Amino acid sequence: MREPFPAIAEASAAGETAELFADIRATIGVRVVNLVWRHLATFDGALPWAWQAVKPLYLQGMADRAVVDFRRDMAVPQLGSLAGREPASVDAVLASYDHSNTVNLFALAALVARLRGDVADEGTAEQGARLPAPDVELPLLASETDVSPETWQRVLRLNHFGDRPEPLILASMYRHLAHAPAFLQRLEAALAPAQADGSLDRAILGNRRAAHQRARILARAIAADRPQLAEEIEASVSAFVEHAIAKMVTICRAIRVARGNLSS
Repeated sequence: MREPFPAIAEASAAGETAELFADIRATIGVRVVNLVWRHLATFDGALPWAWQAVKPLYLQGMADRAVVDFRRDMAVPQLGSLAGREPASVDAVLASYDHSNTVNLFALAALVARLRGDVADEGTAEQGARLPAPDVELPLLASETDVSPETWQRVLRLNHFGDRPEPLILASMYRHLAHAPAFLQRLEAALAPAQADGSLDRAILGNRRAAHQRARILARAIAADRPQLAEEIEASVSAFVEHAIAKMVTICRAIRVARGNLSS
């Protein structure tokens, strides 16, 4: 698929961008920087503004508290069992994305709400304990040339689940999982029935709406002035929030439940 969101590779980052990437990794507790941040680095001044705007939501546990509250009522579609022995990298990838995507969903959705003027009229963004980030090593982010044609086509098919008719963004989680092609095959078979009967789409939509309402309250805690590139930042971040991140929060959680790593 065509990639409409160019990004700065972590290995290519230098100067202030490299410093910001390091701060993002340390603050969120991840080994890799999410594509949305790497994309914002392609706009002059966008990454420093956006990161400083939402960093307090992470540091003060506001995004984490929103995650805890959200997960109490989160819709998790039922998949066929994915239990069984798999390469250690599979559960490492799932744990990492389950953490980072969900906290990012709330911080970034709050940023979008702030830029759109869609901030809640009342409510307090409550602070909470920071959720422990999985200390795991992830495999390299696979590209088309790194895997077999069959595996890459499966990555693209998986990316359509929960994001029709045509995904805007190729979810990085599937690219990390591409190094375990047998698991990807099992995963496609497990997700296909939930896509076919509509339960996957319903869960994603319901979770997206619930997250949006919580994010509007979180937006009250963002104090940054409106930036010069507000429209460009809002358009880019909203594409991630409303498509790739929103769908993968639900899908990743469902996969971990089907793996037996979590209770539903």
